[in-house]
Amino acid sequence: TAQLTDLPAELLEHILCFHVLNHIDICNVSCTCKRLHDVCHGRGKVWAHQYKLRWPRLQRFYQQNESYDWLKEFKTRHMVGQQIRRTVESISKRFFTEVVLGDSFAEIESLGAPEHFCEDELLGILNSDKRKCLTLKYYAKKILYFHRQQNILRNLKVFLERPPEQQSALEGAVLVDQYCNPLADVTLESISAQIEEITDKVKKHLRVKNATHPSLRASQGDCFVLENLEFQRQVICALNAVLYDQLQYKGNERDFYNPLNSYIHQVLVRRTGIPISLSVLYMTLARKLGVPLEPVNFPNHFLLRWCQNQRRSDDIYDYVYIDAFGKGKQLAAKECENLIRHQVGADYYSAISTSELLLRMVGNLLNIGKRGEGNEKSYQLLRDSLDFYLTINPDNVQYLLLQARLYFHLGIWPEKVLDILQHIQALDPSQHGAVGYLVQHTLEHIQHKRHPVELEVKKRSEPDHRDVLYSVGLIMKHKRSGYNCVIYGWDPKCTMSQEWINTMRVHQLSKGADQPFYNVLVQDGTCRYAAQENLEPHSAPLEIAHPEVGRYFTEFSDTHYIANEELQTRYPEDMCSTHRTVEEHYHVNGCRHNES
Repeated sequence: TAQLTDLPAELLEHILCFHVLNHIDICNVSCTCKRLHDVCHGRGKVWAHQYKLRWPRLQRFYQQNESYDWLKEFKTRHMVGQQIRRTVESISKRFFTEVVLGDSFAEIESLGAPEHFCEDELLGILNSDKRKCLTLKYYAKKILYFHRQQNILRNLKVFLERPPEQQSALEGAVLVDQYCNPLADVTLESISAQIEEITDKVKKHLRVKNATHPSLRASQGDCFVLENLEFQRQVICALNAVLYDQLQYKGNERDFYNPLNSYIHQVLVRRTGIPISLSVLYMTLARKLGVPLEPVNFPNHFLLRWCQNQRRSDDIYDYVYIDAFGKGKQLAAKECENLIRHQVGADYYSAISTSELLLRMVGNLLNIGKRGEGNEKSYQLLRDSLDFYLTINPDNVQYLLLQARLYFHLGIWPEKVLDILQHIQALDPSQHGAVGYLVQHTLEHIQHKRHPVELEVKKRSEPDHRDVLYSVGLIMKHKRSGYNCVIYGWDPKCTMSQEWINTMRVHQLSKGADQPFYNVLVQDGTCRYAAQENLEPHSAPLEIAHPEVGRYFTEFSDTHYIANEELQTRYPEDMCSTHRTVEEHYHVNGCRHNES
C-alpha cells in the first residue's frame, strides 16, 4: 500500500477507474487509508466513472460542463434502485389475484426520487436475464407502463392548453401513439426526423421539375405558405410521386382494422395505414413545403381539403379534396360521396381542429378494441383509447358509461367506477337506470374485496385429484388444435357452466366433463381451458410468449416453467414447486395413471 499511495493522484484515479472494479471495490479501497480515501472522493472522477459504468442510460440527463457530487448521485440512484426492487417484489404478493392498476403503484411516486432514476431501474429489471426473474419483470413492466402513460397524459393536457393554431396534428398523433405504446421508443424527435427525410426526397424531385421553386429555399422548421396556386400544385405532384410511387406508401385495405395502422411510427415503418393516419402524414409534408392543407372529418373516410382560391372560402366547391388513402387522388366535392356511396351535407366538408382529429383517431382505436376478441390485448386497447378520449372530451356520457362498464366487467378499480358513475349522473340524470345497477353491484364488489375468499389449495395427493396427470409449469401441445401452451392451473373435473360445456361440445370428448381440465396460457396470447385428453407433453419444450407468464412463473428452465411463490402456495405438490425433473414427473404420474 505504501508504494501505491506514493503514486500521483491522476495515476491512482486512472487505476481505480479500471473496468474490473465495481463500487464495492472502490468503497473498500477508500477505507484503507486517508490518501486513497481522498483520491476516491476528491475530484469525483472515480465515482463519476462508477456511475457511468453502472447506469449508462442516465448520462443524457447530465450536462458535460456541469459539476456534480458523483458519490451523492451514486448513493441516491443505488438507494432508489433498492427501494423500487422491494416495492416490485411486494406487488406480486398483494395483487396476484387481481388486475394491477395505477393506484396500486402510488408508493413508487411517494419515494420522491428523480423520475429518470425510477424508470432506469425498471428498465434494468426488464433487460436482465431473459429467462429469469419473470415475475419481477411482469410487475416492473406494469409499473413502467402506468408511469409512462401518466407522463404522456400530462403532456397531452399541456398540448390541449395551447392555442388551436399551435396544436400540430403530427405531435397529437405521436401522443396517441405513445399512450397506446408506452413501452415503445416513440419520440416526436425521431418521427420528425423521418418526416424530414421524406421532405428532402420531395424537394429533390421538385428540383428536377422546377429548380427555382420557392419551397426549395425553405429551411427546416420554416413556416410559410405558397401564394401561387401553380407552385402549390407542383408540390402536390412531387409529394404524390415520392410518397406513393417512389416510397410505395398505400392504404391498408387487407388489414384495415389492425391498430398498427393508427400508430404514426408504424405507418412510417410499414408504409401503410388508414385514411386518417396517412392524411396526417400527407398534410404534415404538404405544410412543410408551403401547401396549407386542412383535415376534413368526412364520414367513414378521412380526407384533406386544398383551397383553390387565394382567400379562405366557406364554399365547399372552392376546394379540391385529397384522398391520402387512395394515393393522393384529387376529388371534387360531390365526388367524395362516391367513397361512401351516399350523400352528405355541406357540414361534412368543413375543416376540423387538431383536437377533433385526435378524437376521430382515438375513436377508431376504441372501436377496434370493442371489435376485439375479449382478450387481454383488446381490453388494454379499449382502456387506453378510452383514457385518451376522455382526457380530451371528459363529458362524453356514452364513453364514460362504456369505461364504467369495462372496469366493472373486468372487476377492477371499483372506487374509480363509482367516481365515473357519479359524474355520469351529474351530466345526464336520464342514465339513472344503468348508473343505479352498476352502483349496486360495484358496492357489492368493494364489500367482497374487504372480505376476500381464501384461494383453494390443491394438493395432488388428495383422493379426488388422483386422475390429474400434469403439473403447473409443464409445456404442452393441444392434440387437435396444435397450439403450444403452459399449464398454470387445473381442476379435477370441468368447473365451467353447463352453457359453456354445451357450446364447447365437451360431451363429444371420450370422458366428457368428468376428467381433469387445465388452465393454459397459449402461445398466441390467449388463455384457454383444455381437457386432459386433448393435451400431451411437448416433445421439445419451448418458451411460451404470453404476456401473463410472469404472473405465475419466475423462471424458464429449458424444460418447464418454475412456479412463483404465489402459484406454489396454490399447488404445493406440483412439479414446479418441488423442482422434480420433467423425466421424474412423467415417471411418477405415468405409474400412478397405470395403477388407476
